[in-house]
Amino acid sequence: MNPTASDVHVNAPLTMISVAFLQNQDAFIADKVFPNIPVDKQSDRFFTYDRGDFNRDEARVRAPGAESAGGDYRIDNTPSYFANVWAWHKDVPDQIRANADVPLNLDMEATEFVTTKLLIRKEAKFVSSFMTTSVWTTDKTGAASPTTGQLYQWSDYTNSDPLSDVRAGATVVHKSTGFRPNKLVLGQEVWDKLVDHPDIIDRVKYGQTAGRPAMVSKEAVAQILELDEILVGSAIYNSAAETVTNSHAFITGKTALLVYSAPRPGLMTPSGGYTFSWKGMFGAGSNGLRIKKFRIEKEASDRVEGEMAFDQKLISANLGYFFTSIVA
Repeated sequence: MNPTASDVHVNAPLTMISVAFLQNQDAFIADKVFPNIPVDKQSDRFFTYDRGDFNRDEARVRAPGAESAGGDYRIDNTPSYFANVWAWHKDVPDQIRANADVPLNLDMEATEFVTTKLLIRKEAKFVSSFMTTSVWTTDKTGAASPTTGQLYQWSDYTNSDPLSDVRAGATVVHKSTGFRPNKLVLGQEVWDKLVDHPDIIDRVKYGQTAGRPAMVSKEAVAQILELDEILVGSAIYNSAAETVTNSHAFITGKTALLVYSAPRPGLMTPSGGYTFSWKGMFGAGSNGLRIKKFRIEKEASDRVEGEMAFDQKLISANLGYFFTSIVA
């Protein structure tokens, strides 16, 4: 039959929708675990105090006319940070922009693209620096059949006891430092197993009413464990090169970190770690991020370029307790 449907209608891009896999920024936790310290200089030093000097029982009875007992504490002024500048850009050629259909907004999309790349890099750097073995004073490995020093994996609902495991870890840190951990950092796959763990469900189910089943929320589990916060790393990354079949995985693996993180950073304030962000770089915000757009005339393009300058520093290995392979 003529005219045909293709004669009277030419497919055009829908102006109200487009499909892009932009990750929610809430999935990234690198900036939420440790306090962020905005700094004016790319590198500098900071002071650490010897924890043992402050925790000795050394006060003595003072006899009449005698001097009081006294002593000193040691300061190490050698620790330092260096905020490397990580960068990524996306070019927008004039010819591509001129041909772009509605609803494409190439400059906005380039900004989102660049920002996501930097967030993935920062998250991956955090995981490789802190969510791994041989960083914290205590490492515990989950196993299906644990040997000495190992734990039942929390995905083993019959034998494991995640609440006791976390409390035991908190007590180890508390006893060693005087500070009880206040945050638990989990990979998404670990949290997925915990929400169905019978021990946890049993602790929250009594709050349910008709039509309102008990919800295993991060806030509820944090209260049970006397923590300020549970953070779940749910950001993903693609390890495959361009044009190769995608290979996506969670950046934070099957691990957990129990740690004390200073609620308010300041002088003489311990923390498992700090993030030093170079806000002194022209145009950077408090997290060391800046986005620039500038002309590259010889290529007839505009470049959207992002930079993020930071250094994630371990401050005290004694303030963390790490679980690896904690679920199957």
